[in-house]
Amino acid sequence: MKKRAAVLLSIATVVAGTLASPSAGAAGTAGPGKAAPLAWQKCATARFPTLQCGTLRVPLDHAEPGGRQITLALTRVPHTAARSQGPLLVNPGGPGGSGRSLAGFVASTLPAKVAAQYDVIGFDPRGVGKSEPALNCGKGHFTPVRPDSVAHTWEEEQANLDRARGFAESCATLHGDVLPHVGTVSAVRDLDLIRQALGAPQVSYFGYSYGTYLGAVYAKLFPQRVKRLVLDSVVDPGGVWYEDNLTQDLAFDARHKAFMAWVAKYDDTYRLGGDPEEVERAWYRMRESLRDRPAGEKVGPAELEDTYLPGGYYNGYWPQLAEAFAAYVGKEDTKPLVAAYERFGAVDPAAGNSYSVYSAVQCRDAGWPRDWNTWRRDMWTTHAKAPFMTWNNAWYNAPCAFWKTEPLQAPDVTNTQAPPALLFQATEDAATPYEGARAMQEKLAGSALVVEEGGGNHGISLSGNKCLDRHLTDYLTSGTLPAGGTAACPAQPEPKPVPAARVAAPSAGGAALHGLLGFRS
Repeated sequence: MKKRAAVLLSIATVVAGTLASPSAGAAGTAGPGKAAPLAWQKCATARFPTLQCGTLRVPLDHAEPGGRQITLALTRVPHTAARSQGPLLVNPGGPGGSGRSLAGFVASTLPAKVAAQYDVIGFDPRGVGKSEPALNCGKGHFTPVRPDSVAHTWEEEQANLDRARGFAESCATLHGDVLPHVGTVSAVRDLDLIRQALGAPQVSYFGYSYGTYLGAVYAKLFPQRVKRLVLDSVVDPGGVWYEDNLTQDLAFDARHKAFMAWVAKYDDTYRLGGDPEEVERAWYRMRESLRDRPAGEKVGPAELEDTYLPGGYYNGYWPQLAEAFAAYVGKEDTKPLVAAYERFGAVDPAAGNSYSVYSAVQCRDAGWPRDWNTWRRDMWTTHAKAPFMTWNNAWYNAPCAFWKTEPLQAPDVTNTQAPPALLFQATEDAATPYEGARAMQEKLAGSALVVEEGGGNHGISLSGNKCLDRHLTDYLTSGTLPAGGTAACPAQPEPKPVPAARVAAPSAGGAALHGLLGFRS
């Protein structure tokens, strides 16, 4: 999952930036069909004093285990209980999200008695972060100001097409030897080599967002190797990936409307109107005005969408986004908007890697339309219903229309052999809409779904909801699932207006988790 702004990189940078790079001697090497034991080294941080690091060599092509090897970067927080329940592999989603920092977060956020029972294992999937080779298909793809995502002219559409085609061609030029081996199935086979290197007959797995699909595919291919399976904010396995993105567009528009209604509710603070539709019209007027006069010479319409998209993932960002909106409309002050863009929308240099892996995985996993007329028809049809981010999302995924590596057939994750899984889902989640969690539950025999009623955030366990976390604790402790296969928890309260300077720090509450998950799941 792409880390798009300073707030999202802050926690990961604190941890990953201080992780000692293990020496060559710390690497396990997966020989033909086997994985050598991992050698761990200390890489403690102030927040995670028991954190360890290691690397594992795995085949680039799993069909040729004795061929070229690549390196996976891992972290571990060791168990401290007298009896261990084995490894708990954690993944933040993406695809393209670094999981090395997530191990410390999960181990420190779970109840101490639960965390003590597990070796919590974080990992950078192949191509990501500290794993080698790390993909980076070209710098400057998101340099502002980009062409308007909603093209007003043929020339604007062509400019965006040229960007998408150029990115796909750059990936093929720079990483053509690796791209056929970057995808969910290859990453899943890596997971089982990690399991082997850990010396564990089974592993437990905890994934957010895209990580739910990664976990479901692992359970499909290696059902006997799964002890427990936690999936939070669940991908619809039947829509991988083109249809899932169209469904996202509708859900994000609904979530944006929820933000508009929240702003209207606090009209005494923001002075943008008490009618949500009036507020929404003001937002689109702001968007249109930025076509001719980008704020701070950085924020045009596309960058505005990038800035407000995070509000669809986590409502803790709403107060600062509303402050920026109100300042621009009410005072013609662009500084708060530029500050919001730099916090939420501006692409950090590290995001070139995560976006490259995102594209490589999504474009390889399943087929995408190769005829741009199909995209144009579907996007305009969807845009008519959901104008907030349909075209922005289309251009984000458009390299798949020109991808040089042939797509695979997405596996059917229907599973009657793996142990029962525990799923978490908010009813108003935009990135992975609720219906996808229901579809996944139907495919995983015996699984249970815990629903956050009325919740709209993406990534909901270990984010401050005690009701959800009780179910997580019970399952990780003893495998206990909610009776009847379903449970409901009330959503956490929506935020209240606060000055931008007092917006919760990245380490507070749900912001800590969302700083690690990033956007564009």
